Amino acid sequence: MHTANKLTAPVWASYFFAMLALWIVLKAGLLVALFSGLLVYSLIHLLAPTIAARFSNRQPRMIAVALLSTVLIVALTLALWGAHAFLRSDTGNLHTLLQKLADIIDASRSQVPDWVSTNLPEDVAALQEMIAHWLREHAGEAKSLVPEAGHLIVHLLLGLIIGSMIALRDASGDSNHKPFAAALHQRVANLSQMFHKIVFAQVRISLINTVLTAIYLVLVLPLAGVHLPLTKSMIAITFLAGLIPVVGNIISNTVIVIVALSHSLHVAAASLAFMVVIHKMEYFLNARIIGTQINARAWELLITMLVMETLFGLPGVVAAPVFYAYGKKELSDRGMV
Repeated sequence: MHTANKLTAPVWASYFFAMLALWIVLKAGLLVALFSGLLVYSLIHLLAPTIAARFSNRQPRMIAVALLSTVLIVALTLALWGAHAFLRSDTGNLHTLLQKLADIIDASRSQVPDWVSTNLPEDVAALQEMIAHWLREHAGEAKSLVPEAGHLIVHLLLGLIIGSMIALRDASGDSNHKPFAAALHQRVANLSQMFHKIVFAQVRISLINTVLTAIYLVLVLPLAGVHLPLTKSMIAITFLAGLIPVVGNIISNTVIVIVALSHSLHVAAASLAFMVVIHKMEYFLNARIIGTQINARAWELLITMLVMETLFGLPGVVAAPVFYAYGKKELSDRGMV
């Protein structure tokens, strides 16, 4: 259903500033801040009707929303810290990780063609030398990892705070906007709506995919006498990569099949077949959960992610589904698609 609003000058200006803002977000590396703000904003709006039903007066309602915002920010921060601690506990120290990688490579040597085997490192020392050589070539990038991580944390926290402040303002009931502010507010509302649909739907899909993968890795393979290394890491990678539509499946599948190859070619083939079955089921989930909401097919998302990756790198891949859904929403509201 398209809106009856006319394309007035304020509306045109709101479209221009919305596109400019999204471009600046990608070029300036503010995607983490934007998505974290949209996340807490969406969560608060999801729970706002319950708060409004309990508190009819404005002041108690705003206090309840402020408390909810604080709880959400703390919970999300703790969840991120917990995920970081979980991954560290699973991988152990650097030498343990290198030893596991070397074991996987050594076990896989007999399963791959000779031209691949001759280019694999012989042992842990060779693997360490390969990594050290790469670090020497990319010393400048390696030095920027720590400050970049610090910037991401600051952007994350600021995004959460800004999102909660905007949600708190909405809860105040102040809707007396001038024409341009009203049009810009509609652009933000549409972006938030698409973010909510894409991200929350993708989280549900990723959870289902992760549960099925965990059953395969933790139950099915051990019952068959197969115990793969890095099981917890593969489960975590499956969930995190699954948050990226389409491409995430390729990433998680590749990791699992490579690790399975360390046991035998038959286990790798069985793992690949199992992953294909899971992701065939996931396509149906995508069609039902996401496709029906934004009317987007897998090839549309793939093309968008390819273009966005070319223009903006990895942030473009992450932003592509949400930005594409938002653009399609705006065009659909105008009856253009």
